[in-house]
Amino acid sequence: MKFSLKKLFGDSENQSENEAQLSDDFVNAIIKDIDHVPYAKSKTNVLYAGANELGGYLYFQTIVVGQFKLKTKKGAELELISDKKTLTLKADMDEFESDHTDVKNRYITKIDFEIDKAQLKTFDATTFKSVNLKTGKKTISLNVIDN
Repeated sequence: MKFSLKKLFGDSENQSENEAQLSDDFVNAIIKDIDHVPYAKSKTNVLYAGANELGGYLYFQTIVVGQFKLKTKKGAELELISDKKTLTLKADMDEFESDHTDVKNRYITKIDFEIDKAQLKTFDATTFKSVNLKTGKKTISLNVIDN
């Protein structure tokens, strides 16, 4: 009897290529479905972000769309990383959770981060390369998209 281990366990090279294609398709579908310009992305998540003022307070508003699912009472931190500097922002609330969407395995997580005028100037003057979103035991890393 003749058999192949590739047939039994699958070809790991083709499997990783297929997984990469699936993750690219997943992220591209998110970007296509949402009319705003994405700020950063990973294999399974897209981050939309921007600074806004509300009632005299400055906020860096973020929305993560993808497989990132969260329910926490411990808050979050956002690290914006450049070659020379890291800007760390704290969430304005400690309690938040992800909302499920109509699309399977896709969640929306909205988190606002406090930002002051000095941080806003740093943000405007710095080109960030990556973003880390830390919430309790979960951390996701995203790469900033050049627009």
